[in-house]
Amino acid sequence: MNGPLRRPLLAEGLGTALLLAVVIGSGVMAERLAGGNAAIALLANTAATAGGLFVLIAILGPVSGAHFNPAVSLALALRGSLPWPRLAPYVAAQLGGAVLGAWLAHAMFELPLLQWASRVRGGTGQWLAEGVASLGLVLVVLRAPAGRAAGLVAAYIGAAYWFTASTSFANPAAAIGRMMSDSFAGIAPASVPGFVAAQLAGALLALPLHRALGALPDTPP
Repeated sequence: MNGPLRRPLLAEGLGTALLLAVVIGSGVMAERLAGGNAAIALLANTAATAGGLFVLIAILGPVSGAHFNPAVSLALALRGSLPWPRLAPYVAAQLGGAVLGAWLAHAMFELPLLQWASRVRGGTGQWLAEGVASLGLVLVVLRAPAGRAAGLVAAYIGAAYWFTASTSFANPAAAIGRMMSDSFAGIAPASVPGFVAAQLAGALLALPLHRALGALPDTPP
């Protein structure tokens, strides 16, 4: 690994790992404490995820751009903001980080490290929701004013947890990591391909929509 790429890949892997640890760990904690109330569990999971995402983007954004998401990295590569030779290493770091984050969450809660999720998530409504969630996320990334991405992305994901039928994974790496956790945040392996396809479709649709809205000052079209 060359020097200029080492730190960005470390940031992407670390950030994705910590994001998945937050998502899965807060889901485990919320389910244990909510007494069977799914709404309270989801609210706690949402608050932890939005807060963790804000912090991770703020501290790691200057190092790698804080994508933590293959769909975001692909969209930025297509737009010209991420050099194509960096795309595959970024995605590899994100996917590896997602798996490590799931294992970290399991270790903290003394759960078996290796497991597969059993929660089935699928159907046209959830696939549409993932497309909408990913389109919105990439649009926020593309159009966020300088220095405000952390807050806007965190706010959008927090809202999308509640207005989408899928609770807004909006991230192929998150789907892979959550596939490996049979917990509140899990997704059955058979459900992952549909989610990933919808996420990538939504991310790609965000690009022409961004162009139609007009480029922001001092940003590439």
